[in-house]
Amino acid sequence: MAAAQSLPGPLAGTWARIPAHVVYRAFPHETVVLNLQTGKYHGLNPTAGRMLELLERGFSIGETAELVAGEYKRPLADVEHDLQTFCADLRARGLIELSPHGTR
Repeated sequence: MAAAQSLPGPLAGTWARIPAHVVYRAFPHETVVLNLQTGKYHGLNPTAGRMLELLERGFSIGETAELVAGEYKRPLADVEHDLQTFCADLRARGLIELSPHGTR
């Protein structure tokens, strides 16, 4: 698997949308994401699954980073970096679309 590059610029005010061709289901130890266009499954660890859930619920990337940092008691800068890389990877796989406008 090729490493996704981080997205340029600050993403705090960016929102992610899960396209109609992507479905996911959370389980206790993993979230499974399916891209119906490619037929590929992707497994996410619980932290990544939580990030995807918050993004799908309409939180911006910045809000998601703050919530995850608080829930997991991690430094915000670390979570922001990880979330930015995670979003770049999901976007590269066609699992999310990014927008400067939220829908909440």
